[in-house]
This record gives sequence, structure tokens and C-alpha cells, in this order.
Amino acid sequence: MALTLTLPSATGGGLAPYTLRGTTPVKPPAGVKFDRIAYSAAHVVADPLAAIDPWLQCAVDWDATIAYRRHLWSLGLGVAEAMDTAQRGMGLDWPTSLELIRRSLDAAKDVPGAFVASGCGTDHLSLVDVKSVDDVIRAYEAQMEAIEALGGKLIVMASRALAHVAKGPADYERVYDRILRQAKQPVVLHWLGDMFDPALAGYWGTKNVDAAMDTALGIIAAHPHKVDGIKISLLDKDKEIAMRRRLPQGVRMYTGDDFNYAELIAGDGFGDEITHGQSDALLGIFDAIAPAASAALGELAQGNTEKFHAILGPTVPLSRHIFAAPTRFYKTGVVFMAWLNGHQKHFTMVGGQQSTRSLPHLAELFRLADQANLLEQPELAVARMKTLLALHGVEA
Repeated sequence: MALTLTLPSATGGGLAPYTLRGTTPVKPPAGVKFDRIAYSAAHVVADPLAAIDPWLQCAVDWDATIAYRRHLWSLGLGVAEAMDTAQRGMGLDWPTSLELIRRSLDAAKDVPGAFVASGCGTDHLSLVDVKSVDDVIRAYEAQMEAIEALGGKLIVMASRALAHVAKGPADYERVYDRILRQAKQPVVLHWLGDMFDPALAGYWGTKNVDAAMDTALGIIAAHPHKVDGIKISLLDKDKEIAMRRRLPQGVRMYTGDDFNYAELIAGDGFGDEITHGQSDALLGIFDAIAPAASAALGELAQGNTEKFHAILGPTVPLSRHIFAAPTRFYKTGVVFMAWLNGHQKHFTMVGGQQSTRSLPHLAELFRLADQANLLEQPELAVARMKTLLALHGVEA
């Protein structure tokens, strides 16, 4: 029986019936194997029953949050922990982030093959108190020590504090040289564009992306054995391809391009080193499309490129919608998908961030999720969408 409900238009101002396609979501086979490293930057589940001020304090439902990580691991995906998808810097503070990292690493010990990399930053600093590059170095070192004490692999996150005090590329070189020399195991570097975080404008000491790339590549070239790879989130596939072709042997490009991930992961066959002609993945969108991502990566590993694109291609319009400007509010769409698919009981977010997207935006997200075969329990998804509509005064 077809499922139909009334939805507002994507541009607002009108209502129209929408009937779900009725296609079965793609699921990967048990024990699926990849030939790419694929991290999903995972969201956190807020505790809606906590007696807190949601805009000022953070409360996490730890059981639901870790259960979602177990779901990702069951699909063969790694977890990029305590990143911006987990609302790091947008509601998730450093003490809670460290507790999240600890719990995630503990849970991973019980899951054969599970892997985790954890965000290391400087977000415990107040920008008004940051006076020098030395302050930034000490902040990175404090988080490094805490994460490495737990046995964690580091993702060295882009630092608002460094962007705030750095005078030019030399300051970035100094900071990263100090951090990489101390790292106990190879790290993933993190280049987040200002569309994700306006406070990171001019990262690497310049607003010229090509010059910034030169600085980042110089830092990597000086420490190739301390860098597992670099994740870049610039939403510019040509810049990513240009950079990955210049990486030292053995250093991976982790795509963070939530607009063009399918073709970047598939690759262009450039060069002798396979990692220079394709991207691995560290993506926030993989949280929202995890079963499809897993199934597609499994097909790619078998050489079934057409099936890879057939599965992953329809998810791209959804991702571009979730990550539409203001891109920093994409977390709302990720959590909305988790709620629609029954991975959490509520649509409440740390910091009250569920309010950052409009009802028409979420209605279009619902349509695109259906068209990409991503609604895992259609009846539940419709019931929850109708609940949201009713809260906004729409009889569905």
C-alpha cells in the first residue's frame, strides 16, 4: 500500500501530497569488505530529559550515541569521533568530547575490526584569552596527551585559535611541526573550509587556496611518516584532485567533499600510486547514508564501478541539500535522518541545533531521502514526519 503525506514545497508557501516510491533500501552484505578507508564522522544523540539550559549546557544520551557507533561499525565503516558532525564547537565542549572519545574507544574494543580516529583541537580555549601561537601549541598538546593516553589515533582538527592569532604561513608551520614531531602514531590532518566554519577563513595563513595548499603540502612533506592522510572539506573537487596528486607516497587523501564524494572516491586513475588517483573518505554525510555508503564501497572493492555509482549517485542530491549554505548547519539534517530511520527516539540536538533548518528544508530532505532509497523504515519515517508537520501546524 502506497504511503502518502502532505508536505510543504521546498521554497515554502504551499502544500502538496507526496507519495513514497516504495523501493527497498539497499543493504550491504554481512562482512562487506572495502578497498578504501572509510570513516563516518558520527553525530551525538542529545539527552532530551536532562534538566539543563540547552543553549548553554551539553547533555548526551550515551547509550544511544554509542549504539549508533556500533551500527556504523557493523556496516564496515570507521568512526571519526568528536568531529564537527558531533557538534564540536557547536554545543559539544571539550570535557564532553573527551568522554565521548573514551566511551567510543572502549566500545570499539568489543567489535572486531572496528576503528576509530578522534578529533584533537584547541576548542577548550576562549578566543579572547588566546594571545600567541604558544597558547595554541599548549592547547593542542593538552588534547593530544589526553587522547593518546586513551590509546586514540589523532585527527588534528583545524583550530579557530590558530586562525585567530597566526600572522602567516610560518606560524602554521611552527605549530604543526611541533605537533607532528610529538605524535605517537601517524595522524590525519584536517582542513575545514570557511563554508563549514567562518572562523577558519584564511587557514594556513592565506585566503588564496592554492597558496594555502602549498603550505599544507610543505608541512606534510616535512613529516611524511607522521601523516596518515589529510581530510579536506572545501567542496571543490578540482582542488582536492590537484592536492592528492601532490601528496607524498603513502599519504592518503581523505575526501571531506560532501558535494562530490562519489566521483572522488571512485577516482580518476591518475599516476602509478593508486592513492594519488582516488580518495579515501572521512565524511559527515556517511552518518546519514551509512547503509548505502557501505553497499556502494563493497561493490567498488569488487570492481563493480557501475553498481557503486548506481547506489551512491542518488545520495548526492540529498547530501548537497543537507550541506547547502549555511553549510555549518548540516548537522541538523544528519540528526533528522537518524530520527527518521529510528536510530534515536527524538529530534532534539545538543545546543538546540534542531532549530537551524526550516520545515520546507526538512520536507525536501525527506523527499530526497526517499528518492535515494534511504528510508530504512518507511512507515516509521512517515509517522515521524507527520509528527513534525503537526508541530508546525500542518495536517499531513
